[in-house]
Amino acid sequence: MFAARAVRACPDDPLAALEVGEGEAGAPPAGWVRVRVRAAALNRHDLWSLRGVGLPAGELPMVLGCDAAGVTDDGSEVVVHAVVTDDDVRDDETLDPRRTLLSEHHPGTLAEEVWVPARNVLPKPAGWTFERAASVGTAWLTAYRMLFTQARAVPGQTVLVQGAAGGVANAAVALGAAAGLRVWVAGRSHERVERALAWGAAQGFATGERLPERVDVVVETVGRATWKHSVQSLVPGGCIVVAGATSGGDPSAMLENVFFRQLRVLGSTMGTLAEFRRLLRFCETADLGPEIDSVHPLTEAREAFARLESGDAVGKVVLTLPGTKG
Repeated sequence: MFAARAVRACPDDPLAALEVGEGEAGAPPAGWVRVRVRAAALNRHDLWSLRGVGLPAGELPMVLGCDAAGVTDDGSEVVVHAVVTDDDVRDDETLDPRRTLLSEHHPGTLAEEVWVPARNVLPKPAGWTFERAASVGTAWLTAYRMLFTQARAVPGQTVLVQGAAGGVANAAVALGAAAGLRVWVAGRSHERVERALAWGAAQGFATGERLPERVDVVVETVGRATWKHSVQSLVPGGCIVVAGATSGGDPSAMLENVFFRQLRVLGSTMGTLAEFRRLLRFCETADLGPEIDSVHPLTEAREAFARLESGDAVGKVVLTLPGTKG
């Protein structure tokens, strides 16, 4: 089966761990369904996997990818939910200690086909391209849970999104603005901030710039480089929701600020199947969709990964199968 795989761990040069080509497909677990992939979106998770983070040597080689849209054997057009849990988990599957994402223990989506539990396929919204459907998974589901489940943001509140122009940032801006939040963004370049303003942000600022007033919620995925600014930007009783740390995970905790101003620091990882259903309905109703930076055939996965690693991508980097675009 043709796929993009991690074949080793290369912490300093993740693309050196990437292999694109034919390989053994392996036997799927009993009761799982096949999705013939039409489009798959890249995530930072894929780069971390190539670096060996969360993907031990015993699992290699591993087909990469969490997100995909495609067609099941009965002809249904579907979107894939990446979180795999025990069959008996029916509450918040993100809290299952044995949960895993596709490409961590089970082969991922950057391939001609992917096998998933039957409950992990949802109908592709009518009229959406496969590229759009594949891009709404990990990043948009993460942002949806951060805003509405963890932070419990409500219309009229002000939200600061750190790291303008990334996949989660794109989602948080678009979803927040559509839900009646006043969304501000902070980014490392004028061009990236301007792009976020086009997605619906009310104001944009340079990374670390003093804000005109404090905010109710901070969406934090950057980590060390923005943490101080995030803490200092909150109103008393406000909350930071953390779903990543791309610049490093060890900033000063600033505990005196946290306890004195009674701030809340909430972790967030992916989202539930129920949240994914609500997200898809929200996007359909509000006519929302991910910004797509670039589209590449699966045969050019290395170029797609290089685009993602460069940090210059604005929105999602998407792979398609030959002859299946749209």
